[in-house]
Amino acid sequence: MDKKVVIHYSEIGTKGKNRAFFEKKLAENIRKALKNQVKKVYRRYGRIVCDLKDESDLNSVKQKLTLMPGLSFFSFASSSLLNIDEIKKKALTLCESREFESFKVEAKRANKSFPLTSIEVNETVGNYLATNLEKKVKLREPELTLYIEILEREAYLYTEKLRGIGGLPVDTGGVLLSSLSGGIDSPVASFLLMKRGCRIVFVHVYNSTLTKREVLKKLEKIVETLTKIQLNSKLYIVPFEEIQKEIIMKVPAKLRMLVYRRFMMRILNKIAPWEKAKGVVTGDSIGQVASQTIENLTCIYKASELPVLAPLMGMNKEEIVSLAKKIGSYNYSILPYPDCCSFMVAKHPETHAHLSEVEKAEDFIENKEELVERCVSKAELKFFDF
Repeated sequence: MDKKVVIHYSEIGTKGKNRAFFEKKLAENIRKALKNQVKKVYRRYGRIVCDLKDESDLNSVKQKLTLMPGLSFFSFASSSLLNIDEIKKKALTLCESREFESFKVEAKRANKSFPLTSIEVNETVGNYLATNLEKKVKLREPELTLYIEILEREAYLYTEKLRGIGGLPVDTGGVLLSSLSGGIDSPVASFLLMKRGCRIVFVHVYNSTLTKREVLKKLEKIVETLTKIQLNSKLYIVPFEEIQKEIIMKVPAKLRMLVYRRFMMRILNKIAPWEKAKGVVTGDSIGQVASQTIENLTCIYKASELPVLAPLMGMNKEEIVSLAKKIGSYNYSILPYPDCCSFMVAKHPETHAHLSEVEKAEDFIENKEELVERCVSKAELKFFDF
């Protein structure tokens, strides 16, 4: 069988005059992801088609495409000339290697000049297979379904649809900065915005007096995992101990976490112009911890001039964990890691803070802007390629 992948999308099809832009970006991303495994990637009437090299590892191709934003579903397919006899022969070759007792044929005719209708193709190919393979046609719940797509230049035949994650291709929705912690939530939040077409740049703040450099490799593993989705990534690692000492010395314990996170917002906003970022991503989920009540989140987000996007807001922890396992970040996220937050948690933290109270507490910290600039000036930048 000639090695081809037929890729379908759904949401891109609604983009009207901008549709070609999204199709080209999806094709470009697929080409980058499959690298040396693909000979050619091209657009075909609401589909993207890949001609794979003979030595391509189909399981590797499957893994890469399953989590690529923009794909609705995809199939490993065989192609045929636009001739019903050729289609029948290809169908027989494709099906005779499968084990099944019942089957049906499901044809779609995008090319209306083809002499047979979809129903006629179903009947013609179905009768041919039933006779030559001695199998039973069963229209409801068959053991095998043969899909046939008749396009302008060729027909594609396949027997399995592999589900993608949908959404929009990365790099069609702008750049966002993700506040990446060492936990489960922020990688999942980053993934969900990638799925909406955004390019994610990661920022992690840490206390270098408490965190060993080896431990930071956990963050790098998380970014490497997410790079499989957006194909290349940047990670800013920002030292935070100078600000952290000021907060511990001058801010009441119950408000320290909120002030800490407000400074984090300032750091992200300071880095944003370097990347032309249009917003900030967090892993917040309402009520999950004390700092994530609506009142406290309001106080935190007020420190950001950029919009703050929190796609996990309405998700339960079980749902977040399930997604973390799906994208592969979970096993790295659960590794022990002493992040800055853990040293800010008071025994009785404020759960319903007022902005005026938090701002008053911050007033005891002098030269806030200079503190942020000094931390950002010491940031280390790492690059990741898939």
